[in-house]
Amino acid sequence: MPMHRVASLADLRRDRGIQVEVGEKKIVLVQHGDEVRAYQGECPHAGAPLADGAICNGHLICPWHKAEFAISDGHLCEPPALDALTRYPLLVIEDQIHIDDQAMKPPHSNVPDDDRCFVVIGAGAAGTAAACALREKDFNGRLLLIDRESRPGYDRTALSKFVLAADMRPDEIPPLREETFYEENRIERIQGEVMKLDVVNKRLTLSDGRRITYDAALISTGGEPRVLPLVGADLPQVLTLRSRDDAAKILAAAQPGKHALIVGDSFIGLEAASALRKHGVDVTVIAHHETPFAAQLGDRIGKALRALHERNGVLFRTHVDVSRFEGDEQAENRCLQTAVLNNGERMPVDLALIGIGVTPSTQFIDGLQLEKDGSLAVDSGMKVGPDLWAAGDIATFPVNGQPLRIEHWRLAQQHARIAASNMLGGETHYADVPFFWTFHFGKRLDYLGHAKDWDDIVYLGEPENFEFLALMCKQGTVHAVVSCKREREMALLAERMKQPLFKDEALMLIKQISDGA
Repeated sequence: MPMHRVASLADLRRDRGIQVEVGEKKIVLVQHGDEVRAYQGECPHAGAPLADGAICNGHLICPWHKAEFAISDGHLCEPPALDALTRYPLLVIEDQIHIDDQAMKPPHSNVPDDDRCFVVIGAGAAGTAAACALREKDFNGRLLLIDRESRPGYDRTALSKFVLAADMRPDEIPPLREETFYEENRIERIQGEVMKLDVVNKRLTLSDGRRITYDAALISTGGEPRVLPLVGADLPQVLTLRSRDDAAKILAAAQPGKHALIVGDSFIGLEAASALRKHGVDVTVIAHHETPFAAQLGDRIGKALRALHERNGVLFRTHVDVSRFEGDEQAENRCLQTAVLNNGERMPVDLALIGIGVTPSTQFIDGLQLEKDGSLAVDSGMKVGPDLWAAGDIATFPVNGQPLRIEHWRLAQQHARIAASNMLGGETHYADVPFFWTFHFGKRLDYLGHAKDWDDIVYLGEPENFEFLALMCKQGTVHAVVSCKREREMALLAERMKQPLFKDEALMLIKQISDGA
């Protein structure tokens, strides 16, 4: 086999990988004890350079979206990646590292036949991750994936971040898995909507009358955008954002010089505001908070984000609400014309985007008690009842002993992988770190952990300059971290925060990363 000398042992680092190139292939080298491993250099999720991430607790962590891989063999430990790392043969000859440019074939395992039928209801982030994990973990029975959409699931986070900004077209959002993957892995994609889940008899009824009996099921139906129960809310230009079709309708109405009203200062709402301003659309946000995201990110970061939006022409209106929408009833398509506010003001608008959160899609479930918000209470293994699990936006799960429902894309995938393991008899429990990122006018903010409250925020750098890291602490323990342009530090903390992390230790780890940059 042709071997290529790429580095020496002295080049390696314990806290991170190093990138080398063999022809056009980018490969990352990592230390595993006294040995060296060579893997593909870019994350299989979105192509982030893995050498820009970190190594912690035997994991190689992606700098962008915090996927994690075992440095021992490259297997997937944490999403949003759905694949293990490709590994390359390696030899060390007199302290020089030589790599074969032909990837190693993954080991083949003989999996026994299984006569069980597993059903995954919902084919978004959680459902797709669960189906992939079940096959990855050698489930060899019948596997059904119930999908309301005709095409395979895709990354919905791209809608507000990239599609509305016209950085990609709606039909350019890549699927999480290609059709061929489902065929090759014997995953039966069934297009349809579940009208009833009979928990007692373990049976699904689809809208077309089909019935499916299962041995184990995962509910991962996500949420439906909340709508405003107002007169005129059915006008064609009063929209929510949940699908490719929604994005296409918003873009059709988002012409230069038009006025868009965004109801709600949610992350999706303000990401949409940022994206629409790129089209020359005038944007007004009806905000319920003087400082957006203060409850999640703290007052200082929230003010910095509001100032960023205002510098880019976004107008914020607080202490008012929309009372009704009015349109031109004589027009062929009943075009939206006016938003009437509760103070009597009449605001001319061409587009209204409602961003006030989602409601769990659980109305079809028969035989389970729902939480007040419509979600399902699960244990730390995502189990909701006998032979039944739930994941994602619909799941209220324990975090540090407190029941929470968190609407994060990566978290839904973490739930799904835990559920998949336990559907196969495992005893896996949630011990992960929630993560999400948000994008505004070219500034990307990362958020790790979950802080309901705090008594101290330590800032490294200036949030106002959008190059910083903030430790949100309570009684000296780090509960959450917010950052911008601090990807390697966040990669390290994504793994390290799985155990209690004191503020002083966090500062020491961050300094070590910074000193070694």
